[in-house]
Amino acid sequence: MELNNGQKDNMNRSAETQSLESRHLIPTYKRIPVILERGEGAFVYDVEGKEYLDLISGIGVVSLGHAHPGLTKAIKEQTQTLLHCSNLFYHPLQGKLAEKLAIFSGLPRAFFCNSGTEAIEACLKFARRYWHSQDPSRTGFVALEHSFHGRTMGSLSVTWEEHYRTPFAPLIPDVSWVSPNDPEALQNAVTETTAGIVLEPIQGEGGVRPLTANFAAAVQEACKKTGALLITDEVQSGLGRTGQPFYFSKLGLDPQLVALGKALGGGIPIGATLASEEVAQAVEFGDHGTTYGGNLLACRAALFFLEELMEHGLLSQIEQQGAYLARRLNTLANKHTSIIEVRGSGLIWGIELRNDATPVVEGALRHGMLINRTDGTVVRLLPPLTITEAEIDQGLEILDMVLTELDTGVSA
Repeated sequence: MELNNGQKDNMNRSAETQSLESRHLIPTYKRIPVILERGEGAFVYDVEGKEYLDLISGIGVVSLGHAHPGLTKAIKEQTQTLLHCSNLFYHPLQGKLAEKLAIFSGLPRAFFCNSGTEAIEACLKFARRYWHSQDPSRTGFVALEHSFHGRTMGSLSVTWEEHYRTPFAPLIPDVSWVSPNDPEALQNAVTETTAGIVLEPIQGEGGVRPLTANFAAAVQEACKKTGALLITDEVQSGLGRTGQPFYFSKLGLDPQLVALGKALGGGIPIGATLASEEVAQAVEFGDHGTTYGGNLLACRAALFFLEELMEHGLLSQIEQQGAYLARRLNTLANKHTSIIEVRGSGLIWGIELRNDATPVVEGALRHGMLINRTDGTVVRLLPPLTITEAEIDQGLEILDMVLTELDTGVSA
């Protein structure tokens, strides 16, 4: 079939984009051969106009969906006044955003940065700074197997998988690893030389694995016994994603430091480290800093997101839609023997398969849906927090179709 001029133009644009990247970008990403151009709500569109239901939302970043009119309006207004000023000066929005996060989390202090990785980096530094004043011998960290905290040198040091860490060794020393399924090992690992325990309440990259109540209780007991600080990485699971403000509270954890990112800016880069008053008071001028962190544009976007979450009913909507998604996923699991388990909470879910998840991701893409693979055999779902029941139904119908195709070897 002969292509029309518009199709030829789109193919040329695709080829040019890929050619430019291959010549000029450092190849740190293995791209999926789709060039996305625009989005609306839970859908994105490629340069050829094909529609995709987006159930990964930029890995949990596009929290209010694509091109949200209210967020777009807030961003536009901010661009017309002031985008950025140095942290040498005050501006009107950082204090307001810190106050909202304090109310939401119970932690009274905030440091703003540009990403979740930077937020973890600040958590590690602030923990070390706290103990430098109290007891300089306390420099160690206890982290969990299957954890992922980022790719900077500090955050990488507490990330489990060796293929991430080995090419960049030596990293920061004194990191001990324990299984998230072994409360006794955790308690044995935390000692009087431990600065902090670092954990994700739900391990995202590790396969969407929520920590158990028994393990969380062991963490709390170890912190109480030794005085070690608790650092919770809520970059992926926080800010309403699970149907709870933060998953640490559902587990009964009481952190002194919390890392945030992803959903907070609705697509505008921003991260935040939340801290207890005691830890914050140990930090002095010049101990840490950032050029762009807490800029007006990012703060304005984050304020809009938190207003939607806290004041306009989004949190209860997530809880409702999350329960619906859980029911639909369990029905799917009962139908397909290729599914071992579904696990998660709210609008973060992992579907563990008996085999590599790559064919499912590729099949979903062919049928117009974006999902991704993590931990080898797990399909991860991180839809926009504004997703509807109809969109959930559409996504699960595609998943059902793809799994059926793989089970039978027959494509629809």
